[in-house]
Amino acid sequence: MKKLIVILLLAVAPMLALAAGEGPHLDAANIDLGDQASLQRGAKYFANYCLSCHSAKYQRYNRMAKDLGLTEDEVIKNLMFTTDKIGDTMNISMTTEQGTAWFGNPPPDLSVLIRARGVDYIYTYLRSFYLDENRPFGVNNTVFPDVAMPHVLWELQGTQKALYKSETDAKGNVHEVFEGFEPVTPGTLSAEEYDQVARDLTAFLSYVGEPIQMERKRLGMWVLLFIAVFFVLAYLLKKEYWKDIH
Repeated sequence: MKKLIVILLLAVAPMLALAAGEGPHLDAANIDLGDQASLQRGAKYFANYCLSCHSAKYQRYNRMAKDLGLTEDEVIKNLMFTTDKIGDTMNISMTTEQGTAWFGNPPPDLSVLIRARGVDYIYTYLRSFYLDENRPFGVNNTVFPDVAMPHVLWELQGTQKALYKSETDAKGNVHEVFEGFEPVTPGTLSAEEYDQVARDLTAFLSYVGEPIQMERKRLGMWVLLFIAVFFVLAYLLKKEYWKDIH
C-alpha cells in the first residue's frame, strides 16, 4: 500500500508543480490549424531551418502536400532537400554519431515534440534565445536552460540579452529572477514578424504531431450532434415503454 501511495505521489508531482506556477512563463501561441497559409509557411521554415538537423520521421511529404493544399511538384521543388521520393518521410542525413559529436547529443526527432511539450512551450522556446558567451554556440534559452542547440533563426530575430533582477525570498535567500529581454542587434524581421514566424513553425509542428487532428475535430462535432439527437430519441422511447408502468 505504501508503494502505491509513493507511486501516485510521484505521478501527480509534476502536475502539482505546474499548478503552483513552477517552471518558465509560457506565452500563448494562439495557433490556428485551420489557417492553411500559416501551415505552409511553417513547413517552409521547418524545411529551411530545422530539417538539416531535426527529422520528422513519421511525416510523409505526399501526405503533407495533400493536407496543406500544396501540389507534389511544389513540395519537391521547395521542401524536399534530403530525398527525391515524394512518398518518403522527413528524415535527415545526419547520423547519430555526427549529432553527438557536434551537439553533445543527437538532435531529437520532432514528429511528436508538440504532443510532449505543448504548443505554448515550443512557441515561447523559439522566442527565448539570448546571448551567453559561456555556451558552446554563444546562446542560451530561458525556457530550456543550457540548451545544446544553436539559435538557427537568429538572422530573422536578431540577437538579444536576458535581463535578471535579484529578489530575496521569505527565508532571506537571494534569487536571480528573469525580467525580460533587451535587443542587441536587429534581425531582418520586426519583433511582430518574427513572432508570426514562431507561430507558423509551431502550427506546423502541431500538425506534424497529429496530422488527422483537424479531421478528428470535424468528425467529433458530428459525433456529438448524433449523440445529442440519439439521447432525445432514446428518452422519448423510454417514456413510451414505461408510461403504463409509472
